[in-house]
Order: sequence, then structure tokens, then C-alpha cells
Amino acid sequence: MTVSYSLELPTHRVEAPAEFVTATAISDIAREAEACGFAAVHVTDHPAPDAKWLDHGGHHALDPFVALSFAAASTSGIKLLTNVYIAAYRNPFLGAKSIQSLAVLSGGRLILGTAAGYLKPEFRALGVDFDNRGALLDEALDVLTKVLTGEDTAYEGTSFAARGVRLRPVPTSAPPIWVGGNSKPAIRRAVSRCQGWAPFNTFGYAAASRTAEISTLDELEAAIGWAKAYAREIGRTQPLDICFSAGNLLDDNRSLDERHATVERLSAAGVTWLTIAPPGDDRAEVIERAKSFAKEFIRS
Repeated sequence: MTVSYSLELPTHRVEAPAEFVTATAISDIAREAEACGFAAVHVTDHPAPDAKWLDHGGHHALDPFVALSFAAASTSGIKLLTNVYIAAYRNPFLGAKSIQSLAVLSGGRLILGTAAGYLKPEFRALGVDFDNRGALLDEALDVLTKVLTGEDTAYEGTSFAARGVRLRPVPTSAPPIWVGGNSKPAIRRAVSRCQGWAPFNTFGYAAASRTAEISTLDELEAAIGWAKAYAREIGRTQPLDICFSAGNLLDDNRSLDERHATVERLSAAGVTWLTIAPPGDDRAEVIERAKSFAKEFIRS
């Protein structure tokens, strides 16, 4: 099985905005990613991160649809991945408008990675019920599935009521949806109603991110095995993309043989996508590391 790779657009690097958080920076990195053979570029979603979280390892984020629109305008074929978009932060129809806009203007290149979210103070800042986040994600998926077909969508939600919303223009094809998270509810949601599942390496911070621990290949293989068993249980027959945020498992301080063995094991387990976030003090170094990775793992 061939693994596809997505390169992070490091727009969270606000300590060096001229290097990473400008239109030129996004364009440069996205173009290089496309030229190197990366299948996608990705960004994350934190509209209202709190100071305590930021001071203890958290990070900023540009609006994902604005950032990815600059990447789309600078490239021609590379996919645009939200990794991940927190649907509960926004009214589902407002979110659908952003999704529709990028899907249409990019020529159908959007992959919508979404999840329930975990940052409780951010939910409070946005006036969203944290404890209801799973149900809010399900509402958003319900609305999105309907409204992006172009049909008039009536929906009675927990905090909204739509009598017949109609989006135009309709994307040529609705973006695939991948649900992120390591928990069994996240897996069930991905397998039962979406095109992909996006687990991530928790680095031992599973409790903080309110999800199940996946910090070893054994733990990931066990989770994939559970997902496959659940797919069989509900009669799913279509393929399931699995996009793993591998994190330190592919750090270049590990030997090349070890990293190739890791990729082969991930592929054998069923992983179809890997997200890559090369370090670097400036844009040139990030691009150079991305090129080196692509030469070894994409074009080898």
C-alpha cells in the first residue's frame, strides 16, 4: 500500500512571522511541497487559544480556510487538509459556507479533517458547551452532508433551526471527511459515516488532549485493528483512509533505516496518509528538510 504525505504549513510559528506567517511564506512552502511530491499541505484550527495553554506548549493558528486559500491560489493540484477543523466552534451552516467556498475555489482539492476538540477554555471563550462537543460535531456532519449536495436543508439543532438553507454554487464533489481522535467514539464516528480516520501520536499527553493514548506503533496497530473490526461489524465495505500524525516517530534524529521500517509497518497496518512537520529556524531550512524527506520517502 502506498502512503501519501501531507506537509504542515507552519503558520503557528508566530515567533518568526516574517518567515512563516505571511502570504509569501504560505505560497513558498505550498509550492515547494507540490513540487516535491507531497500530496497535501495542512493547517490546524485554534480561533481562541488561552494564554495558560499557550504558555505551556500550546500554539497559535490562522483561520484554516483563509490560510489554505493562499496555498490553493499558489498551487494547482496539491490537496488542502484541515488537520483538524473543530466543527463545534462554529454554527454548522457558517462552517459549511467556509468549506464550500474553499472546495469550489480550489477546484475540489479540500480534505476536511475534523474532530470534537479538547481545549476546554477555548470552548468557553467561544460560548460553546464543551460537554456537548460530540453531539455538536454530529450535528455539523449531518448539516454538511446534506447542504453540500445542493439540496434545501431543513434542520433543527440544539441552538439553531433552519427551514431550508440552500448553498450555491455546489462543489463538483463534496470534500472527503476524516474524523480525528484516538477514542472509540471518534473511531466509530469515522468508520460509520466518513471517508477517513485521523489518529495522532499523543506523545504521552493523552489526558490533556482528552483522547486515548497512541504513542507507540503497537498502540496504533491495536486501534486500527479495533477500527477494522468495527467496520466489519457494521458492514462497511468501502476503503477507510487512515491519516496518522506520526510526530516524533519519523524525526530525522532517527536512522534512515529505522524511519523506513516505521513507514513500512504503518503502511502494512493500514495507514494511507502521514502528516509531516519538519523543524527549522527559518523558512529556507523547513523547505530544505521537506525536500530531503521527499527525496528519501516520496521519490525514492
